[in-house]
Formats: sequence, structure tokens, C-alpha cells
Amino acid sequence: MTQQLLIAGGGMGGLAAAIAAQRAGWQARLLEQAPAFSEVGAGLQLGPNATRILREWQLLAPLAAHAAFPQRLLARDAVDGGVLAQLPLGVDFERRYGAPYATAHRADLHAVLLQGAQDAGALLRLDARITSASDEAQAVCAATSCGHEIEADALLGADGLWSAVRAQLLHDGPPQPTGHLAYRALLRQAELPAALRSSDVTAWLGPRMHLVSYPVRGGEWLNIAAFAEGRHGGDPQDWDHAAAAADIHAVMEGACSALRDLVHAVPAWRLWLLHDRAPLQGAQQMARGRIALLGDAAHPMLPYLAQGAGMAIEDARELGRSLASARDRVIDVETALQRYALGRWQRCARVQQRSQRNGRIFHLDGALRRGRDLSLRLLGARLLDLPWLYG
Repeated sequence: MTQQLLIAGGGMGGLAAAIAAQRAGWQARLLEQAPAFSEVGAGLQLGPNATRILREWQLLAPLAAHAAFPQRLLARDAVDGGVLAQLPLGVDFERRYGAPYATAHRADLHAVLLQGAQDAGALLRLDARITSASDEAQAVCAATSCGHEIEADALLGADGLWSAVRAQLLHDGPPQPTGHLAYRALLRQAELPAALRSSDVTAWLGPRMHLVSYPVRGGEWLNIAAFAEGRHGGDPQDWDHAAAAADIHAVMEGACSALRDLVHAVPAWRLWLLHDRAPLQGAQQMARGRIALLGDAAHPMLPYLAQGAGMAIEDARELGRSLASARDRVIDVETALQRYALGRWQRCARVQQRSQRNGRIFHLDGALRRGRDLSLRLLGARLLDLPWLYG
């Protein structure tokens, strides 16, 4: 009999896990609580560590029809506009790491993964969520919001930052506010003045703020994400608040004219409140018995290393490898999930730590900021390249 993996969550991590499980010879059954498959947000970056896996799954070509492939990563001073450092991407970068650096709209990657999961034979259900689960001797028994009970050989929580599966498995409370706000927008490049259009990934670093922009959808659109320190009284679980333009204009008051012009070109901003957890401390935080966690449910990370989607895709690939071992009866399901967790937690913790560290470095002020800028000017690409991550 084919073993079954029950997946909570139909976001990018859940769909990637469904693809990996199907490739491993398991039957993936995915429950998504929303009435339709969709992805909230705007752009994302995918390093070679992620695009390499998409290529292996034959999904990079479908994504490439909608993505962009920037030629450079630039770090710029938000105050004087000067270039602090740059890292060539493009062909040389792809040759070095065996896969390209891509930028895409989140909805486009989600659509590619959704089609990939459907083509692989995963069973997908909307308007359904897991309300409770028990790890029995030979199976996981899960109750759903539809009033049904489902038995499976394993349960995967891929239900995001506010994961209900994690809450039941670890009982470690909700994620905590970081004091950082993220403003985001999408601009059609053809409607921008030539000076504001860009085919690069650009990070503007300023005191207690930074802004990142990059092309998406074949370069036709420019994704903008601005990060500032502050508080907001909205629902912390809502990723799509309306934002007052005056707030982000105030943050950019001391910025150079080029950056202010870009910010003022945005007709409307959306806002989300960044929450986070401490980095993983051990494999037991990713798998216990027949229940495992993946992506933001396991290791949420601030967007300051651009690896949230990449780590979820890596998780899925490692999970698939472990499930294949259990399919062949080389090991039992519990051992397979423990192997998955042991193979992932230290790398994910390192990325979490680096993301938090980048948030502090990006927002430096005073003498520390001047020291950071000097280091970037002197070391350039050596600081921006990350062989331990991309290789």
C-alpha cells in the first residue's frame, strides 16, 4: 500500500513538500484552509540553492517564463546614493553555482508549484484545515474543520508562521513582534521615469531602515520592499495591511533624492508586521514521532537574507529523500522524519541567525554605520557572495 503524507497548508512550502513526497513514491494529501489557492505578497528572491532544486523538479523552465534574472546585486548608501559594493550575478554566477539567481512574483512561483503538485498526482483540498492531530502507534489521526478524521502515515505542518500544527506539537507560544515594519509595493517599470527603472537587485542601506528593489515578471514590474523600525496596532496575522504613504515618506526624509523619488513614485503601499522566533536549537523542533514541520512553521526567518522560500524548498527536497527511505522500508517513518530534521535544523538555524544579524547590520547608524560602509567598499563582492549558502 502507498504510504500517505498529510500536509497542512497550501502555500509554497506545502506544495513543494507535496511534489517531493510524490517523487518519493508517497501519496501527498494536502489541506488548505482558504477557499482558493493564492499567495499574499509581492516579490521574492531565489538563490541558486533554490533554483537548482526547481530545475531538478523540471519547474525552473515554467518559472523562467515569468521570472527575472538580475545581472547584479548592488548595496547603496541610502543617504548619499553611492554604490557601496556590487556582486555580479548573471552567467558567471550561474556557472559558479550551477543554477541562476532569480527574482519572481510570489504568485508566479506559487502557481508553478501548484501545477507541479497537481501534475505529480498530489491530492489537494480547499476549505479544510487540521484542527487536532494525535500520533498513534502506526499512524497519525487528524481531525479536520470539515468534521472528518483522516489517517495518514505522517503529518507535515507547512501552515506558516502562525502554524496550528506547531502549536500542538511544540506548545512554545506564538511568534514575537520584532519592532520592524515592512512596506511593499509593485510598480510597472514602463510607467516610471528611465532613471528609476532597474534590472538589478538593489539594497539601499540607511539609519534604522533599508529598502530593497528588484525586477519581477520578466522585468516588466519592479518590486519594492522598505523596512523600518516602528510599531503598528494592526492584526499581527494579517500580511496585507493598508499603509499610509506619509509614514514611509517620513522614514525616507533623510534619504538621497534618487531613493526619495522612487518612494514617491509609489501610489499605494501595503504593510506587514514582522514577527519572528529564536533560531532552531535542535532537531526535536522540526520533527517528533510521525509529525514534522517545514518552512515558516519550523523556522521562520526575517526577510533580510531573502531565503524564506529557498529554505522551504530545500526542506521539501530533504523531506522527499527521507520519505523515499521509509518507502523502501529501509527505515521506519519516525526515523525518516528524524533524519529529515537532523539534516535540516543546523543549516536553517544558521540562515535564521544570519537573517537576524543582517537586520541589525542594515540599520546601523553613527560610527558603526561608517565602519560597515567602509568594509563594503573595501571587500565588495566578498561580503555579498555566500558560497556556504548558494553552493
